[in-house]
Amino acid sequence: MNPRNPMRARALRMLLPAAMLLALLGAWEAYVDGGGASRFVLPAPHSVAEALWNNGGLLWSNFKTTAVEVVLGILVALAAGFAAAAAMHFSTALRRALYPLAVGSQAVPFLLVAPLLVFWWGFGILPKLAIIAVVCFFPVLVTTLDALWSVDPDQLKPLKTLDASRWQAFRVAEAPAALPAALSGAKIALAVGVIAAFIAETSTGATAGPSAGLGWEIVNDITALRPERAYAAAAVLTCLSIACFYTLALAERRLAPWAHRPRGEVR
Repeated sequence: MNPRNPMRARALRMLLPAAMLLALLGAWEAYVDGGGASRFVLPAPHSVAEALWNNGGLLWSNFKTTAVEVVLGILVALAAGFAAAAAMHFSTALRRALYPLAVGSQAVPFLLVAPLLVFWWGFGILPKLAIIAVVCFFPVLVTTLDALWSVDPDQLKPLKTLDASRWQAFRVAEAPAALPAALSGAKIALAVGVIAAFIAETSTGATAGPSAGLGWEIVNDITALRPERAYAAAAVLTCLSIACFYTLALAERRLAPWAHRPRGEVR
């Protein structure tokens, strides 16, 4: 096999999304420049890029705040989701009692409960982490629980032959089998994690400032009729989501190498 082929395939995988992005930006620019929308409704990409360049320090400060919230929230959701799935796997009664509540948690109106979270924990990071963790918890729980129930019973027979305990069977066979699913659930959660951070920052009532987070920055800029900077902050938020997703994908290869199979698409 030609050793250059893997490099060529990797370069192609990078060029295709880059070409698609350039095409979308070109269509966006042409639409706005052609009078399709007012700049107060939809600023042109070159205006967004200019705002990104001119406000790099402000956006970076807010980015660090939001990044910490998202990463910690995902970690909390991953740990809580895996632990809850394991508990429900061990106890049918617990699963029947808690699973409907977990489903219902996804319909919680956070604007309603945010004042309560602030009353309990103040205007710091804890109320935001609670909101992000609740939003991201459910995908981890569902994927992990399904994976635990899908473990092949034949894999457990040798352990039963060796008189292994229920906990030993879980630790040796079931948990490793469920870990890739939990990480996949975390990747799904990341798709909504940054939106959860936006909701958390704008619903907990914290005072806006240079380190209030990208969510507050977007709302502030829209209110102040600075749509270019709002779109620049949204672009940074999107890049954060993509970076977190692929970082977690790389971590999955390290934490669960037995589940990774080379294929054409990026995991």
